[in-house]
Amino acid sequence: MSTGRLRTKKKACSSDQSPDNLPVRSSGRQVKKKAAEAADDDDEASEKKYRKCEKAGCTATCPVCFASAAERCAKNGYTSRWYHLSCGEHFCNECFDHYYRSHKDGYEKYTAWKRIWTSNGKSEPSPKAFMADQQLPYWVQCTKPECGKWRQLTKEIQLTPQIAKTYRCGMKLNNSTKTEGSDQCSMPEDLRVAEVSDHWWYSMLILPPLLKDSVAAPFLAAYYPDCVGMSPSCTSTNRLPGESNLVKLEHLKSVPNVTVAGMNKYFQPFYQPNECGKALCVRPDVMELDELYEFPEYSRDPTMYLALRNLILALWYTNCKEALTPQKCIHHIIVRGLVRIRCVQEMERILYFMTRKGLINTGILSVSPDQYLLPKEYHNVSCYMFNGIKSCNLLSCTLPQVIVLEAKDRIGGRVWDDKTFTGVAVGRGAQIVNGCVNNPMALMCEQLGIKMHKLGEKCDLIQEGGRITDPTIDKRMDFHFNAILDVVSEWRKDKTQHQDVPLGEKIQEIYKAFIQESGIQFSELEEKVLQFHLSNLEYACGSNLSQVSARSWDHNEFFAQFAGDHTLLTVGYSTVIDKLAEGLDIRLNFPVQSIDYSGEEVQITTADGTVWTTQKVLVTVPLALLQKNAIQFNPPLSEKKIKAINSLGAGVIEKIALQFPYRFWDSKIQGADFFGHVPPNSSQRGLFSVFYDMDPEGKESILMSVVTGDAVATIKNLDDQQVLQQCMTVLRELFKEQEVPDPVKFFVTRWSNDPWLQMAYSFVKTGGSGEAYDMIAEDIQGKVFFAGEATNRHFPQTVTGAYLSGVREASKIAAF
Repeated sequence: MSTGRLRTKKKACSSDQSPDNLPVRSSGRQVKKKAAEAADDDDEASEKKYRKCEKAGCTATCPVCFASAAERCAKNGYTSRWYHLSCGEHFCNECFDHYYRSHKDGYEKYTAWKRIWTSNGKSEPSPKAFMADQQLPYWVQCTKPECGKWRQLTKEIQLTPQIAKTYRCGMKLNNSTKTEGSDQCSMPEDLRVAEVSDHWWYSMLILPPLLKDSVAAPFLAAYYPDCVGMSPSCTSTNRLPGESNLVKLEHLKSVPNVTVAGMNKYFQPFYQPNECGKALCVRPDVMELDELYEFPEYSRDPTMYLALRNLILALWYTNCKEALTPQKCIHHIIVRGLVRIRCVQEMERILYFMTRKGLINTGILSVSPDQYLLPKEYHNVSCYMFNGIKSCNLLSCTLPQVIVLEAKDRIGGRVWDDKTFTGVAVGRGAQIVNGCVNNPMALMCEQLGIKMHKLGEKCDLIQEGGRITDPTIDKRMDFHFNAILDVVSEWRKDKTQHQDVPLGEKIQEIYKAFIQESGIQFSELEEKVLQFHLSNLEYACGSNLSQVSARSWDHNEFFAQFAGDHTLLTVGYSTVIDKLAEGLDIRLNFPVQSIDYSGEEVQITTADGTVWTTQKVLVTVPLALLQKNAIQFNPPLSEKKIKAINSLGAGVIEKIALQFPYRFWDSKIQGADFFGHVPPNSSQRGLFSVFYDMDPEGKESILMSVVTGDAVATIKNLDDQQVLQQCMTVLRELFKEQEVPDPVKFFVTRWSNDPWLQMAYSFVKTGGSGEAYDMIAEDIQGKVFFAGEATNRHFPQTVTGAYLSGVREASKIAAF
């Protein structure tokens, strides 16, 4: 050993000597041998001075320790092992020991972090996770438009949204002033920044980014933060401190909804654990199928995508009155390391995808004419549509050339409010929002500052003669009615379309079998109450039950539906429609006669002979017009689409509204929003079955009622005065104990007679299925698109369904 040490020392000395100083007695062979040994020793010294990262594929030839925590930190020198976080971010073995070894100074800091992480998170804490979460320096982008370079902050600087929003190159962050001297923006950008955008760089990332102090944290308090893209070390993501994870999980099972202070209670964009069946809701810990299709690179580890998607959704619902842009999102991305650059780059892609899908930047937004919500590549598409205000509003924010051709002399179609009544808007068409949680109508009301009146559950059933039905009888017959529908659901499980029967026929069959097998005999009043519930079913279907499919009458219930309150839009839907129409190019009185899509462009011919040429056309006419071939298509529609169109029914509902000199009904219904009319017999079922009080504040005296089922045919040939007389006869029977005054104003709708509408909403006819909605919605050659409630399988028969079909088609048109 001593010889080895002596030899090494001699070699070192000889290597320091110049050839001129070689000993005189040395031979040439000895000189060459000593020179070769000196060269080998240089290689050994170089290997000890530098060590490559052991991560296969890492491009860092001379890693630099970012931590600089240990006294003997390797810096950019030699260490026995480099720990890889990304290509360009490593820490040395000395700094690892500084935090990981119990006798080292940094151990206490590491263990304190570990306790917090274990308490809040699900993933295992590790030294690498600690370094990424606590020690990596932040990167921030210069906000000067002409610069935009990325700068690494010193380790002690904590990045905040305010810093990210205002940072300039050379800024002194302790007092937010810029350093004096030369222009700091002229300094070159770190070479590592350019590598971040490459796909291989992301594939070499050891740990996914977990955002700090995410705006999404209040929404996701019930989740493990690291499962939804957030850091467990932040106080904003703490989950019920002081309890074990098992206790927390059990506790959270009983928490159905999370409400955020100051936010609309109907905004619930994320599912809570163990929750399901809520429309327009996303799992914050799972990517959906369309997201995986659009972003396949995140299929193995979706953490970054989930972190950014959840952040975007939270920001949108925090302030839905302004368009959400990448610039507004970027400064909320707080994460250490170079991966923040990657997150900022990906943010734009994800935000545009969510905009195109109608998840954000939807509803009623004020967007300047020169502002588009999608990138420039979407701006070279022209589109015509008819009766499609909702779709046009969305497309106008993404495409520069959108024109609406409207057949009628007004916009709105089956949304039409009568504002001639004193103090109240009365909808001739839709006016009730069914299920407000995450409903786009609730979103638009929030954007416009409109209050929605929650409809109460109380509905007294009043018999002709004026007697209020015993609530126990109503409850009992409601139970039997729903039991019959449950039997229908069981019956249809193994039935094909060819085995379908009319819903009315099946209900009657089940009812008779029940009476025969049980021996129960319902009283005359109970039979009448059952007829009332059947009239409500016909109201829901938009048709008498003899035409409705027993197999598919409620096909949409297999999908998540809108939950929560049912509300009355007291100001009327037209307030929303008018706002959507602002700034749009709408041509009234232009009924379309034909659509020719045989060439490269689509040619649309209107009744006055005008030919309009466009790249895309969106058809939003009612189902009844498609069934009657009101528009000629060239080439003709496929047999598959025509069959789907004819397999649905064009339901008709008529309404009557009456304004009285005073509120004669108040003392009897005691503040209820509506009351029911028990029909005297089955032949009068559906004739003014429910009356709605149209002024919840109780100031105006207006009632509205509906005509459904077979009763629609009974009033079709009556004039308005005759319909009014029948309605007043019913009201005077229901309030027989008092005087019912004549109305001072009224209207009766005639939707079935309107040449450009001819219906209220669709239903599935006997032998049809819900698949027909999807078939009608299919576009033709990427040129002709279809929207409307009869193209929305999930939410048919509603204004919301029509709106969402417009969102869907706007997304498709923008993507083509």
